[in-house]
Amino acid sequence: MKIENPEWLDQMEGILETLNEGVIIIDHRDQLVFSNTIFQEMVGLPADLLFEERVSSFYTQKEMQVLNDHRDRSMRVGRHRFEFVLPRKDGTRLPVIVSTRSFEDPGRRRLAVITFTDISEQKRAEGRLRDVNAKLQERQNQIDEELALAERVQQTLAPASITWGRMRVDSYFHPVRRIGGDFGLVAPQGEDHLDLLVIDISGHGIGAALVANRLYSATISQLRASVPLGDMFRHLNGFVMQNIGNSIFLTVAAARVNREARRMIFAGAGHPPAMVVTPGQAPRLLESRSIVLGALPDAVAVEASLEVDLDPGDRIVLYTDGITEVFDSRGEMLGVPGVQKFVRETSTLPFGEMKRGILDRVTAWRQGPPADDVSLVLAEVV
Repeated sequence: MKIENPEWLDQMEGILETLNEGVIIIDHRDQLVFSNTIFQEMVGLPADLLFEERVSSFYTQKEMQVLNDHRDRSMRVGRHRFEFVLPRKDGTRLPVIVSTRSFEDPGRRRLAVITFTDISEQKRAEGRLRDVNAKLQERQNQIDEELALAERVQQTLAPASITWGRMRVDSYFHPVRRIGGDFGLVAPQGEDHLDLLVIDISGHGIGAALVANRLYSATISQLRASVPLGDMFRHLNGFVMQNIGNSIFLTVAAARVNREARRMIFAGAGHPPAMVVTPGQAPRLLESRSIVLGALPDAVAVEASLEVDLDPGDRIVLYTDGITEVFDSRGEMLGVPGVQKFVRETSTLPFGEMKRGILDRVTAWRQGPPADDVSLVLAEVV
């Protein structure tokens, strides 16, 4: 039965009824002293039934244990706020934020004011968000699986390190993302000649990787047919313009070395210069004669290639701009002169150590992580 309200509570009742939160006041015996109309609506019980029950009668034993822990804390600190549930007449639980405050009334009774804020809409929103996040995570897992497969496929395109005739070849490929737009080729053409090539496709990630895979097939087909390098460039230029559009461009450096390794044909299109270095000497730069492919129909020069004599011990260096276009802590770019210096320094190392020597020097120069795909192909005339 409802206890007769003391005078102080009669004075507060009007204020408590104006709140848009459920409010109850309980005494030290867990007996309900007051409940406002909002609280009664929240639990779905009228006031006369509420006052006939103790608070503990509405909760399970486990819930009551949690509630008592929170109440004990409230008694210690005076104020307390936590997330809990409010039992309803139909047996459901209404999610609420519970705020408690302990005090003594004028008669020195120990009381607690408890407010309940309905957060059911927030919980429904959280549930919808969890469902969306679960679907997004499922899709992300699918994407990760597809990227992992694409990564494995692209790694099969990485240039091989081989020994062929009088040539030893070493290579390196690293995309700035899981997959990228650089690729290289080390392709012996029977007993006739060896083709070395690096291609840098604009952009990074999935789009660049798809183009790289398509151009790889087109390039390897041209090389196997021993098409002159200039004609191969024209084929690639036309292929990109006709089939991919003007949003993708590529640069190329290609070298064709004969079986005796005494002569090399080189061709470049908008690419950083290749290098031929005699150990300990300044590397010779082999500049591109053609411009970037994929932009203009006449991008390839009439005389697209040049011939280079090779001597035993000479080393050939092909690379993409992921090596040259790196910056130090002062914002200075390494550039071709910096790579040229590194190539000269490492040319006296055993050939098997030269690749790591170049990459380590680039890493030491660079401020922060790589920002571009990197391909590197080295060859030595034995």
